[in-house]
Amino acid sequence: MTGTNLSFDGMPYVPGVAQGILQQGLQGDPSGRIVMLESPPGPMPHLPAGIVMVDAAPISHAMIPLLGSGVPVVIVTRAQAAAMPAGRAVRLDGGSGRIMLAEGLGESPPLTVPAAPAAVLPVCTADGVPVMLRASVRDRHAVQRAVELGAEAIGLVRSEYLEPADGRMPDAAFYRAAFGGLCQAAGGRPVTIRLIDIAADKRPAWLSASSGAGGALGRQGVRLYDEEPLASLCRAQLEAVAALADGCRLRVLLPYVSDAGELAHWLGVLRGALPRGIPLGAMAETPAAVLQLHAWCELADFVAVGCNDLMQCLFGADRDRPGLRRYLDPYAPVLYRFLGEVAGQAGRERLERVQLCGVLPQLPGVLPVLVGLGFRTFSVEPAQLPWLGETVASTRLEDAMELAARVCRADSSAGVRVLLQEDGPAPADRAGGRA
Repeated sequence: MTGTNLSFDGMPYVPGVAQGILQQGLQGDPSGRIVMLESPPGPMPHLPAGIVMVDAAPISHAMIPLLGSGVPVVIVTRAQAAAMPAGRAVRLDGGSGRIMLAEGLGESPPLTVPAAPAAVLPVCTADGVPVMLRASVRDRHAVQRAVELGAEAIGLVRSEYLEPADGRMPDAAFYRAAFGGLCQAAGGRPVTIRLIDIAADKRPAWLSASSGAGGALGRQGVRLYDEEPLASLCRAQLEAVAALADGCRLRVLLPYVSDAGELAHWLGVLRGALPRGIPLGAMAETPAAVLQLHAWCELADFVAVGCNDLMQCLFGADRDRPGLRRYLDPYAPVLYRFLGEVAGQAGRERLERVQLCGVLPQLPGVLPVLVGLGFRTFSVEPAQLPWLGETVASTRLEDAMELAARVCRADSSAGVRVLLQEDGPAPADRAGGRA
């Protein structure tokens, strides 16, 4: 390889700038290094300075923890990765997707890179429109981090990740302690407990694979609540919520609801099991469900749109399979046309009770589009709160609405990328390294 500089344009994933020597894998202590990974890592005792993910599935369950890590991340193609030799000095920008290799940085480049913005929450647009940024969490530590960063509420607790250390099936006593600990860490802020939601790659240790739960598209959420052992576990969660109702600001969220009839049924079950006054909501995660928001808002206290599952249904591609990544395109104009139609049908008043969840609003450049379409409440990884708060504060509503309209009129994903970042990257699925 010749020349003093070589740059690559990948898909921006987690914002932030990092600089260091590129290495393959997490071997040794990766602190201060840029690591290139073939698959999403598990827990990392030592965080690298930045991560280059090769052919990753952006909205997969396995990738979501990287959003929570706060480490800058760019996704590249396998061809791009092959042109990035280990041992070279790299500067990675997770907000633009740009990765630069430079001879002049030497073997021990200085780590003088921009810091994350300071948290300033709650937040309004530059012209004073309030935007609610809540936190999606899976444990008490994440709640504590969200509070430190100014989250106005815990918008989503992924209760399927709360498990006893010995691997046994949780009971009501376990959930009382776990939910109570989350509420204590939240310091009086509202905490939304999403009832257990099993998927193929987030099946707890106590649940046998032979149960079929989460093993196929649609075998999840409330569709499993009439089957054991999920029926008993759901009752245990509701018993714990009922026991904590007097001392905690809890809300309860039903996952993967199909239609208004199913929603009415399960809201009846919840109202029979819980004290009055606890807000009850449902997750709309399929196109059919999302197009019923106007009716759901009449039945439930609030509605959450699960963008990850919504996208895999809309595009007909498994969100957890990297080989299908090109079909799950977060920059596809049709996605924003669909969300714009949903927002229009729901109406501004109902949208005040709608919360967008998932990876989509957290991708660099996307949040202003969603604000421009009419959405005002988002639940995101705690580490993303400062970046998203800064984005909102620097955005005027009129500009966001114009951007959303232009995105919806775009004729390609490449055109949307240009609109979101005029000086930014070309599509990661098509771009190679360029001299």
